Amino acid sequence: MIRRGMDHAIHGFSAQPTRPDFRWPGGRRVAVYLLLHLEHTELQPPEGTHRDPRFRGAFFSGNPDWTTYTQRDYGNRIGAWRILELLDRLHLPASVAVNLMAAQRHPELVAAYRDRGYEPVAHGLAASRMTTGRMTEAEEAAQIARVRDELAKLWPGATGWLGQDHGATPHTTRLLAEAGFDYGLDWANDEEPYLHASGLLALPPPGEWDDVQTLWLRRVPAPSWPALVAEALDRLLAEPRGGRVLALGIHPWLLGAPHRIRYLGEALADLARRTDLHIATVGALAIQARAAIASAGGAEAQQQR
Repeated sequence: MIRRGMDHAIHGFSAQPTRPDFRWPGGRRVAVYLLLHLEHTELQPPEGTHRDPRFRGAFFSGNPDWTTYTQRDYGNRIGAWRILELLDRLHLPASVAVNLMAAQRHPELVAAYRDRGYEPVAHGLAASRMTTGRMTEAEEAAQIARVRDELAKLWPGATGWLGQDHGATPHTTRLLAEAGFDYGLDWANDEEPYLHASGLLALPPPGEWDDVQTLWLRRVPAPSWPALVAEALDRLLAEPRGGRVLALGIHPWLLGAPHRIRYLGEALADLARRTDLHIATVGALAIQARAAIASAGGAEAQQQR
């Protein structure tokens, strides 16, 4: 049997024009969230774990990957603090995708983010350990529970999940819902929030506006990044339907570098100037989106009576 639009049953297919229209608080059509990353990369991950193949040091298997490790370490030592200064000046809220191992190793950054009211998003164990289909369902469930429980002791409040490098299995959305998570950031197939069959809310991830995806992997020149963000916002704001989400993925080892921080500043200053955007933490957006979806469902039921 051919499924309408997709090859899985994790969630249903929905063409955008067929959906109820909704607005974010203040009647705004477009919401924005900033997603910082607090990550730890192991020099030598345990045997059998899977690393993102896009990031490898120039060493043969079995040797420590000093290249990748030192790039990420730069973000926690230098870049994160430069970005914090920028966010402080602009008074913008932020969410932080945080690995459990990073939270354990960097209490100074956890404290700096927590004291500013930033919100944690559970981001797996480490940047060097992706969730893949090689894991059994029981292994994946145990990993999710470990991250949830141990992160809560270090930085309470993570109601959402972002898989490391968006690693997932056919069981992930259900396991996250069963573990008590409210939303996930691993599905880049929409600009609006929607519900998985498990009840987990899917919020659009940064995707095209993630600095690693755009600047590092696709090699878009850093000076072009603010204009790309502004162009996307201009188009979304000009469209008549609401409920859209645009997220900026910010890795301190990349945009926190001295020759790139200017362009992050330009993009964020443009956000701060705009009065027609709803800028919030991703957890706040999840609560608002779930309420809007429930309201739209109620309106549909009334029309069918």
